[in-house]
Amino acid sequence: METSTSHSSGIMWFFKDRGFDDKSIHEMFQKCKRLEGVQREKASENWDYLRSIGIQERKLPSVVRKCPKILILGLHEKLVPMVHCLETLGSKPKEVASAITKFPHILSHSVEEKLCPLLAFFEALGITDKQLGKMILLNPRIISYSIEHKLSQMVEFLSSLHLSKEGIGKVMVKNPYIMGYSVDKRLGPTSEFLKSLGLTDMDLEKVVVNYPEVLCRDVNKILKPNLSYLTSRGFGVGQIAAVVTCYPPVLIKSVTNSLEPRIKFLIDVMGRRLDEVVDYPDYFRHSLKKRLESRQKLLTQKDISCTLSEMLDCNQKKFLFKFGLVQ
Repeated sequence: METSTSHSSGIMWFFKDRGFDDKSIHEMFQKCKRLEGVQREKASENWDYLRSIGIQERKLPSVVRKCPKILILGLHEKLVPMVHCLETLGSKPKEVASAITKFPHILSHSVEEKLCPLLAFFEALGITDKQLGKMILLNPRIISYSIEHKLSQMVEFLSSLHLSKEGIGKVMVKNPYIMGYSVDKRLGPTSEFLKSLGLTDMDLEKVVVNYPEVLCRDVNKILKPNLSYLTSRGFGVGQIAAVVTCYPPVLIKSVTNSLEPRIKFLIDVMGRRLDEVVDYPDYFRHSLKKRLESRQKLLTQKDISCTLSEMLDCNQKKFLFKFGLVQ
């Protein structure tokens, strides 16, 4: 693929000098036509600035490939103001560099036209500047979301689940990725699926507030297969609803790596019944080796019988003291 004959030799030398191959260079020119007119000195200045704020040299080529426009933006008009603004949100310099590495397009947005309106929007939900800084660190794509078409729709959807404005803000802070999902294609269908299991409006509200990641999962690819597994192991519809209500992640945990080993341990090793898990759904929360196997071994050695909650719902020191296992 020949690119050097059709583009400025200065910018070509800039790319070649930094290890870009012809294919990458061609793709960047396709993404950003204005690259053809940029001076090598200008591109070098922006490159050096990005490195100066903490973006590692080895990651810079990836950053530029994702957003070649970053090399033509005004250094003092665009890049510096946005970086300074992100730093004032309570993010440390390294965190700002990390956010830019994840989503370089963040630098192409305007502080006045995009970031300031976002700050006002989130402030109305009780989200502080510092919290917004953390949200952007985790999901820098937030800055590209339309307030009118995406974020407002998200607030409207969460309101329909009976969350207050403050509750909506807390959900967004807890899981900033939720804002990237489609209400119509993902969040809505998932909420309807949860209702179909027997969860009440109040139950669903608790799921969203405490485990927003569950709402983000695909019904057909994750939730239904987990439901099928639980059904195949003998859980009734009402029992599944009870377990999901108390510990919603049971619907998104890996069947092979998490659910099945714990169910087998419960029945085959501990000799317990499924309804004991219905009474104590947090059983699925505990580590198999560090918590379940080690405590079961101690109880078996002393021939001690107890409920799952008595066995697991305490730290190690209290557990040992409770059953007289302290040496």
